[in-house]
Amino acid sequence: MKFLALLSLLCLLLIGCGKTTADKPQSVDLAAASWEQIAAEARGHTVTLAMWQGDPLINDYMKSYVAPALQNQYGVTLNIVGSQGNDIVSTLMTEAEAGKEASSYDLMWINGETFYQLRQVNALHGPFVEKLPNAAMIDFGNRFINTDFQQPVEGYECPWGNVQLAIIYDTVRAPIPPRTRQQLEEYVKAHPGTFTFDNSFTGMTFLKSLLIDIAGGEQQLAGPFDSAKYATYSAQLWEYINRLKPYFWKEGKTYPAAVAPLHQMFANGEVNFTMSNNDGEVDNKVLQGIFPATARAYVLDGGTIQNSHYMGIPKRSAQKAGAMVVCNFLISPEAQLRKLDPNVWGDGTVLDVGRLPDEWQQKFRNVPGRKYAPPRQQIQPKALMELAPEYMIRLFDDFRRNVIQKQS
Repeated sequence: MKFLALLSLLCLLLIGCGKTTADKPQSVDLAAASWEQIAAEARGHTVTLAMWQGDPLINDYMKSYVAPALQNQYGVTLNIVGSQGNDIVSTLMTEAEAGKEASSYDLMWINGETFYQLRQVNALHGPFVEKLPNAAMIDFGNRFINTDFQQPVEGYECPWGNVQLAIIYDTVRAPIPPRTRQQLEEYVKAHPGTFTFDNSFTGMTFLKSLLIDIAGGEQQLAGPFDSAKYATYSAQLWEYINRLKPYFWKEGKTYPAAVAPLHQMFANGEVNFTMSNNDGEVDNKVLQGIFPATARAYVLDGGTIQNSHYMGIPKRSAQKAGAMVVCNFLISPEAQLRKLDPNVWGDGTVLDVGRLPDEWQQKFRNVPGRKYAPPRQQIQPKALMELAPEYMIRLFDDFRRNVIQKQS
């Protein structure tokens, strides 16, 4: 598979490159330095952040709020570049092959299989999270925060936000949405052309939620990747999807390349459903006027996957101190509160609000409530743990082979 081949090649390249300039001591020893020394080291430097840039509200939060705050408060310039997932790993591979002394990135928005790939080749700096003063407020007792795709984060990535997959529907076009696999099959067959999912991370997370339901619950697939279990349950998943395929949008012959086009199709009335890895996204899309006010979100009775997203620092970064300052700001009560607001982003906080000073607890309680998404406490009992990263890797490849390329 392309992911595993990439990992093997990257591993060989990183080993073969030996020491680089980025391995040499910085002006301060980050492991021994005080936070004041780290912040002083970061001042005046530029931190290049690689991140997904597919949502205008997230982009605005980072460019109009985070970047100016970092410059004003810490003298750190934030340079945001578009990259994610396998592209990040590919960049590191290319840099290693070229013998580049320091990574193009100083900080990366990652989780899941990307975290897995980078840990496999020892490409992440860490542990560093314990050095961040604001990390004391992170809810590390939460299994959806301290574990990333069955992998303990162990200080090698800093939690940034917490979300759960939600199905979004139009209450006018689909007043009684399907809540089980059987109901989904019945609905799709009765309303052909009105349902599909994207051919990227969100759609694969949807398939993974169905896989867990088919297996009989998250405990059946917990722990390391089990090829025998995957073979058994994925065969049932593909049989189910192929049974519905002729009734999907465009008869299942093509799928939106990403979730943004699926959102647009929903907004245009082309399909009755879309979905989001952020259970609160429906609110910000309605507030922007992108989704109709009749849009609502819910989770399937069998549950949907909840996970956290993180910030990681490349081992070869030349601006580790600056990257740590950026991380510390992103998990501050100020920054977490702002992105929790549906008018700004609606991204779930990773902080244990009960640990915050009373003033901040009150501010978090006063964040505008959801109007179109269910309250988090309502869907939390249906939250499923992410599976080991190999499940996602296999689903990406097998969906293409067993569904897209399969003749009807």
